[in-house]
This record gives sequence, structure tokens and C-alpha cells, in this order.
Amino acid sequence: MIGYALKKLLYGLLVMAGVVLVVFVLFNILPGDPARMTMGQRADVQSLEAVRKEFGLDKSKPMQFVLYVNDLSPISVLDDDSTTQNKYHYAKLISLNDKALVLKWPYLRSSYQTKRDVTAILSETVPNTFILALTAMIFATLIGVFLGVISAVYKDSWIDKASNAFAILGISAPSFFAGIIIAWLFGFVLSNYTGLKMSGSLYSYDPFRGEILTIRNLWLPMTTLGLRPLAIIVQLTRSAMLDVLAQDYIRTARAKGLGRNAIIYKHALKNAMNPVITAISGWFASLLAGSFFVEYIFGYNGLGRTTVNALEMSDFPVVMGSILFIAFVFVVINILVDILYAYVDPRVKLA
Repeated sequence: MIGYALKKLLYGLLVMAGVVLVVFVLFNILPGDPARMTMGQRADVQSLEAVRKEFGLDKSKPMQFVLYVNDLSPISVLDDDSTTQNKYHYAKLISLNDKALVLKWPYLRSSYQTKRDVTAILSETVPNTFILALTAMIFATLIGVFLGVISAVYKDSWIDKASNAFAILGISAPSFFAGIIIAWLFGFVLSNYTGLKMSGSLYSYDPFRGEILTIRNLWLPMTTLGLRPLAIIVQLTRSAMLDVLAQDYIRTARAKGLGRNAIIYKHALKNAMNPVITAISGWFASLLAGSFFVEYIFGYNGLGRTTVNALEMSDFPVVMGSILFIAFVFVVINILVDILYAYVDPRVKLA
């Protein structure tokens, strides 16, 4: 098991290395001058050159990549002085004249626009996105499992057909399109009845009470983000329930006189949840990435909105930090799921 886990960890590190390379190359061939976006269109040449030197943009692209990887790597070679120590907070391993081999946390650099550490920016926005993704997943799971069970129990009825139609619609509609329709319908047309707004973040500012939690601003983006996993969970639950309900032990339970609810919820649903749990584990990471446009549409202050705003301003450290964080979440979840599969089913280790 330890060898299997180390092998998956190595694969994960290779994936992260590939993501770093692709993201760096992609954002260095896109149009846009970060120095110009920072200083404005009327900035003089000397000011632009000074900003480019501050950001390290005056160096060649290969050297910029090497320096970026050095910042990301937990083991790096850095200047051995107090300024660098205060910036990176490293632990020195080996002294190399005026340099040092150090151990540190990955450094995501600072925002071009605000000069704040990208790590600090992410720490403020990631919790909001995590709450959005978690509530969307809970919403999708509860409603999806319920509709899937009802569809299987009342197979070929109008309930089953309506659930299937809803599932197909949910899978077919892109999140950005569904978000626009939901925001317009429930946040504008029916706002007097729903009490909801087209835009708003999880926390709002009150001049008398300061920052307050505003749960109502979560409903519309949560529903939009949860529509697609909900539709898939409906179909998975229905298919698994139909499969289980046709098993011999279910017929035996009916022959023994067990009640309908006991058969459905105690015996059938429990055994039908395996594919649903697998889907949930994979979808949670996807929802973190899928929140980008949903947050932007609803003005929800999270990782997605921050990344899109940074992309508009050519604030590449923030964009790259966000993408690397999402990639890291994907890799970690996949590794944990693979290890869990190997623990539950020993045959996986032999594959």
C-alpha cells in the first residue's frame, strides 16, 4: 500500500509539473503588458522599465520560468540575506556563499495590481468558493438522490419521464447560460417574490454592523453550480436503483413481507449508492473549477471572480496561483480516491 501511494504521489507531482509548464507558457504568449496595465496607458518609458524590473519581466522567458519554478519549489536556492528571509520565511539547509539551499512553503509571488501576496488573496477567496461548492454538492446530492429513487420506483410514469427530462436539460445547459437565466428570472423578474438579488457575495458590508453574513446571496449561484451534478446524480441513482431492485435478494425481501419503504431505503438504496459516491468525489473538485463563471455572473466574491478580474488586468501571478491551486485540489482528491479504492478492493493494486 505504501509503494502504491508513493507511486500515485509521484504521478501527482508530474501532473503538477506539467500544469506549471503549460500555464506559464500559456500566460506568457497571451497579449497584454502587465507593466502597462499596472501603470496606466500614459506611463513613461522609464516607469514601465522600472516596473518590469521589479516584476522580473525584463529577463528572458526561460529565465523567468526557472525563477518561477524556484519560487514554487519547497526546496530552493535563494539569496542568504534578511530581506529574502522576510519575504520567503525559509529554513536554511546549506549555505552557498551569498546563496543558500532552503526549505520553504511554495511562494506564489505578489499581485501586479495590489502588491499583496497571492497566498493572502487566495486565503480570503478560497473559503467562499469552498462554501459555494460544498453547498452546491449537498444540494445536488440530496435532490438528485431523491429524484433518482422516485424515478426508479415509479419507472415509466410521468414522474420518471419528468425527472429524465430535467436531467437531460441540466446536463445540456452550460453553467454560464443557466446562470444568466436563473439570475434574470429569480433575481430580477421575480425578485419581489423571492427576495433574491442578481448579484451579491456571501458577506456584505453594513455601515452600522460592518461585515455581515448574507446567506440569501448563496442560493442562486449554489443552484446554478449544482444543476449539472444534480442531473448526473439523478441518472446514476435511477440506473443503480433499477439494477438493485431487480436482484434476487430484493424479491426475497418482498416475499418475506418487508414493507416497501424498508426495502427501498434500507436495502436497495444502500447498495445503489456506490456509483453515486464515486461521482460525488469527482464532482466536488470540478465544482471548484466550475465556479469561475458562476461567481462572475452573480458577483460572488470567490476564487473564480478574483481570477477572472485578474485575467482582465493581466495580473498573471493571481491567475497562475488560482489555476495551480485548482490543479492541486484535483490531484489530491484523485490520489485519495485511488488510495481508498486500493484499500477497499485489493485487486486495484494488482492492476
